[in-house]
Amino acid sequence: MKKVSFAEFGGPDVLQLIDAEEPHAGPGRVRIAVRAAGVNPVDWRVREGQVLGAHPTELPSGVGLDAAGVVDEVGAGVEGVEVGDHVFGEGASTYAEFAVLSAWARMPEGLTFEEAAGYPSVVETALRIIREVGVEPGETLLVSGASGGVGSAVLQIARDRGITVIGTGGAANQDYLRGLGALATTYGEGWVERVRRLGRVDAALDLAGTGVIRELVELTGDPQKVISIADLDAPEAGVRFSGVAGSVPDALAEAVELIARGRLHIPVEKSYPLADAAVAHIDSQAGHTRGRRVILV
Repeated sequence: MKKVSFAEFGGPDVLQLIDAEEPHAGPGRVRIAVRAAGVNPVDWRVREGQVLGAHPTELPSGVGLDAAGVVDEVGAGVEGVEVGDHVFGEGASTYAEFAVLSAWARMPEGLTFEEAAGYPSVVETALRIIREVGVEPGETLLVSGASGGVGSAVLQIARDRGITVIGTGGAANQDYLRGLGALATTYGEGWVERVRRLGRVDAALDLAGTGVIRELVELTGDPQKVISIADLDAPEAGVRFSGVAGSVPDALAEAVELIARGRLHIPVEKSYPLADAAVAHIDSQAGHTRGRRVILV
């Protein structure tokens, strides 16, 4: 099978499309014929060799956590899913023609493989950081770097829970953020005052890692009311870095429920063929994403 792999840490150029042995579904796992794989910032952070405790890496390594596809092997002890089912979920080395998933759910009706591949890690992360930051209905949550996949999910989930959201993003994404129910403003010079004019901030999330941790602490008045998923230096300011996933099956179940109610939709900004994984990483690292990027297999 074809698979994207890297044998050394480094830039996008270390990614290679190789011929590899097919993986197989062990106990408690399913294998899918991958139709699409989600592109997440953690993918290129791992490729660079950043120290992420939740994702220890042995070289050579495959790439990718999220995927959607067709079940073609069911491991021992697995119930409730059959060969031929269309599922989306999280596993390992998903930039490949076949991948083994450790968590999955049946794809919601009306969702394409391309769309479904963008949800698993994004929704798990969004649910986790909303919970960890402790924001309650009736309060206001500031989301720095709000237009990407996690931000898109956070805005919609928070609004569904009765939380007011302020989202910062590029000038071109202001209407997009407002369409997701956020009070939107641009980043850049003067952004703190622009946020203050929109209202009090009870909690804040740093999704982009653009060096705004101290300003977020200033706006909330408490480092315990700020969470970052992108700035590894956040703990130096007393802010938690959240990088260890919670229950992916629970997150997938909630994603299915939100999608079915029409309360969650994350658009796919761009799709890439498997051979262009390096280009997908370059674009992901550049930021300014509106929604999700996915690899088509």
